Amino acid sequence: MAEPILEVSGLVKHYPLTRGVLFKKQVGSVRAVDGVDFVLAAGETLGIVGESGCGKSTVARMLCHLERPTAGAIRFKGQDITQLSGKALKAVRRNIQMVFQDPYTSLNPRMTVGDIVQEPFEIHPEAAPKSDRRRRVQELLEVVGLNPEHVNRYPHQFSGGQRQRIGIARGLALRPEVIVADEPVSALDVSVQAQVVNLMERLQDEFGLSYVFIAHDLSIVRHISDRVAVMYLGRIVETGSDAGIYDHPTHPYTQALLSAVPVPDPAAREHRERIILTGDVPSPADIPSGCRFRTRCWKAQERCTREVPLLAVPERFRDAAGPVAHDSACHFAEERRVLPPDEPPGPHGLVTA
Repeated sequence: MAEPILEVSGLVKHYPLTRGVLFKKQVGSVRAVDGVDFVLAAGETLGIVGESGCGKSTVARMLCHLERPTAGAIRFKGQDITQLSGKALKAVRRNIQMVFQDPYTSLNPRMTVGDIVQEPFEIHPEAAPKSDRRRRVQELLEVVGLNPEHVNRYPHQFSGGQRQRIGIARGLALRPEVIVADEPVSALDVSVQAQVVNLMERLQDEFGLSYVFIAHDLSIVRHISDRVAVMYLGRIVETGSDAGIYDHPTHPYTQALLSAVPVPDPAAREHRERIILTGDVPSPADIPSGCRFRTRCWKAQERCTREVPLLAVPERFRDAAGPVAHDSACHFAEERRVLPPDEPPGPHGLVTA
């Protein structure tokens, strides 16, 4: 594994629940993110998947310091950035940029494309002299596959895929080292999704980028990611290489997610077992004791109500070789092939919650 560029340890974000109008009193908290740990190596792509509301986007906002964590550390090249402010924070933000989910609302409709892509240079004037900015903007548009002569057009004159390319160009303007992509293709058509993902892969090689790639679509996450982290109710429950997660899942929640992926081969689909989870996702304001997945898990036992499972290689796989020996937060972790052999998720493999 290459040298880590981003290290996250014990990351927590709680939102207070208050009661009263004039005299507000905190009566609880929403535990949106409740202890997340991962490492991102230079040049690597870490995919984060999970149901809506599991805390993926909150993690993304904290990585970019759009929200301050309640506890925990985010280290960029060894420096904890959670307590930074002023010029020090501004310098770090130049190296960690974000591509937002919705290309229709993430671009200012009153600004031209040229002004949108050039705006980072206004905030960080040392990145490009004024006389050179228009040329830099045109180069960025060309890099992401847009006509550089369209700098004076407005966002409403572009399609959804083109708008997301504009957002990517804006994210590349300052030549960052890390890009946090928060479901960058979920609002796009399937054919356009493939184009944008292929573009991001090409840009990663060209600019030496590291990605934190958040998505619902398991097929896209497998296509672009080197490692995958599965989140449930504010915590990572399983993490490993793409082969380990997709071909050798050991956590029941990961197995349920993969079983929901449509398979394009009718014969394979007919013989595949579908895992149906019962019950609803618990409220993040009232998280179950012990294992937080136990209320929906078919393997749950008394131990699961008392002990919080650690995210580590399960004891039964510690002497095993290969991708099955990866971290899984389950007392009764067991390998179970869900996808057909040698059958990646299909192009329409959307998992929605």
